Amino acid sequence: MEYTDVLKFGGTSVGSAQRLQAVAELIARDGEPKVVVLSAMSGTTNSLVEITTCLYRAERQQALDVIQNMEINYLIVNSELFSTGEYTRRGQAFLQTIFTYLRSFVNKEFYPLQEKAIVAQGEIISTNLLQLYLEERGVPSTLLPALDYMRVDKDGEPDYFYIKQNLRRLLADPATAPLVITQGFICRNALGEIDNLKRGGSDYSAALVGAALAAREIQIWTDIDGVHDNDPRHVKNTRALRALSFDEAAELAYFGAKILHPSSVQPAKRANIPVRLKNTLNPADEGTLVSEASPARDFKAVAAKDGITAVKIKSSNMLLAYGFVRKVFEIFEAWKTPIDMIATSEVAISLTIDDTARLEHIVKDLERYGAIEIEHDLSIICVVGDFRAGHPGAVARPLHALREIPLRMVSYGASEHSVSLLVKQTDKQRALVALSDELFQDERS
Repeated sequence: MEYTDVLKFGGTSVGSAQRLQAVAELIARDGEPKVVVLSAMSGTTNSLVEITTCLYRAERQQALDVIQNMEINYLIVNSELFSTGEYTRRGQAFLQTIFTYLRSFVNKEFYPLQEKAIVAQGEIISTNLLQLYLEERGVPSTLLPALDYMRVDKDGEPDYFYIKQNLRRLLADPATAPLVITQGFICRNALGEIDNLKRGGSDYSAALVGAALAAREIQIWTDIDGVHDNDPRHVKNTRALRALSFDEAAELAYFGAKILHPSSVQPAKRANIPVRLKNTLNPADEGTLVSEASPARDFKAVAAKDGITAVKIKSSNMLLAYGFVRKVFEIFEAWKTPIDMIATSEVAISLTIDDTARLEHIVKDLERYGAIEIEHDLSIICVVGDFRAGHPGAVARPLHALREIPLRMVSYGASEHSVSLLVKQTDKQRALVALSDELFQDERS
């Protein structure tokens, strides 16, 4: 059987019994073979992480309290989800096994390896409940555990060959139904231990499954009509985009567009499989199609990423010296801290990071090479559009829009698809509104 579409539902799309029922209606509607990837129900992963935090601190009673609250909430979901006594009891029995398992960690020494097993339960719960509900409705479906085929290698990167071979083998089983339900986010590592694809990894799971199956389309279902041209939480009258290229979508996802996880674009781009972003609350809307090619426009969208820290290294030793930049980058590499933006002059390097966990060590090492200045609470604003070399005036309008706002850094020229601007976090909303008025107002009038 050929599974032509992969659909991923996450967050608020599976946030309640009613939303699970709506997802079931949506995926069973046409009867075509498809693989459905589910995230945990909204709030579940946070609660599971809270449990692990309590266990690390040996706060056993607090961990039990969180588990009990989760169990009560899920029993309510269970009672609202099923309409027959038989399936209500089957759902209760399943939930009992999950929460008994979670309680089994409370009265013994806790290890980091167990954390991943606990956090994995969110996706296991949501997929089992959905599959059980489909069974109650008489819709044939197969629950395919992601732990049977999804694996990362020793570097934490997807093992593409393993995923493809095992997923195809499992789906080739004649007993597999046309509608397959599986978990996002969770996987096994190279040692066979339960692991995950990090937060937001359900999008990544869907893209990896789609690439392994050479799917016709990968659909990411959320609660908004695709990617908007600005952040609707901060700017009024934003508009959904109908088309983006893989590169444009990757830029927007990395720099703050929450609808799509940054990593999810790469497997789809590698296999040249379109990704469609759709709204479970408005399934008739076409959403945003992300593909290899997209119509060129001067400006397509704006996104912002908060929690940015700027690091400036000033040194007279840098003047006319070679190897200085390499030494600086090696320090960030040694402390496993990615860099977002970079700007250089004859005697200084400015760069930004969003992970400050090792900043104290980084600064100590950098001080061997010059004076260090640190500025916290910044935002990177990314403007996506046509910024190819030779396109006159492309960067002028974004800069003109922000003429009243102090800029900390500008990154232009490294990408044909974007320009990045660093501002204080307190100026972010004003900057987003100003860019919207300057770049998109004509299209909305």
